[in-house]
Amino acid sequence: MPIFFDPDSYATVESACERLIPAAEGHPGATALGVADYVDGLLGAFAVDPPRIWAGGPFSGRHGGDASFNRFVRLSRLEELAWRTRIEGSQGIAEREVNGPVRGWQREYRDGITALGPDFTTLAGGEQDTRLGAVPEFKQLLYGHACEGAYGAPEYGGNRDLAGWRSIGFPG
Repeated sequence: MPIFFDPDSYATVESACERLIPAAEGHPGATALGVADYVDGLLGAFAVDPPRIWAGGPFSGRHGGDASFNRFVRLSRLEELAWRTRIEGSQGIAEREVNGPVRGWQREYRDGITALGPDFTTLAGGEQDTRLGAVPEFKQLLYGHACEGAYGAPEYGGNRDLAGWRSIGFPG
């Protein structure tokens, strides 16, 4: 169940990510890797306590040690301010606008999904690529997050079953 996205927005992000990281021989695509789950968790990081920003550590338990990486740590006041500004935007809050107004990732995703259109998931791949190409800033943001979701630590919601790491020969 999505944390930040509604079901239609989630489906659009999932389809767009699959266009950016498609399944190929020996490599699962974004959908199989759970990339949309990663993006949803990132944008909804402050919907849970503590926020899913910094995984604990120092060990994941995959190769020994206490499996503490799946417990997220509390943010300092400054870290929370910075991450809330990055994710949620400044929203007219003076403390977040020290350097001027900031459009957060949540707004950028809402606007990007709207620009892709409500029928994006029903389009052929070539038309999806054209629509993604028409919003280059959003495509770049989405691609960066898709890569994080495909190859980052699975505790953040992506890299399902370590498939991203296995496909590139990373032992984790």
